[in-house]
Amino acid sequence: MKSTFKKGLALGLGLALTTKEQAEKIVDELVEKGELSKQESKEFFNELLQKGKEKQEELDDKMNEKLNQLLSELDLAKKEELQELKERITELEKKLAQSEK
Repeated sequence: MKSTFKKGLALGLGLALTTKEQAEKIVDELVEKGELSKQESKEFFNELLQKGKEKQEELDDKMNEKLNQLLSELDLAKKEELQELKERITELEKKLAQSEK
């Protein structure tokens, strides 16, 4: 399951990088055609990057939500829950050892 999640994350990062490269290419083409000035191109590019980051964050949130939903449906213990159980077992073992003395 971890490898699937990692592949999804890598895909998302790859898309973000591809989008950045595509945005640079589009902005450069608009400057070459004279449709944007250098200053406008910088502002436009920064706006595209900001929107891309926002969309990436939305995608990350949705992926996390789905992953948590999947883990919940599988009814697996979380790391914190396992740690709590280990601590309880350790305490019970100590109490048992003391009562046996």
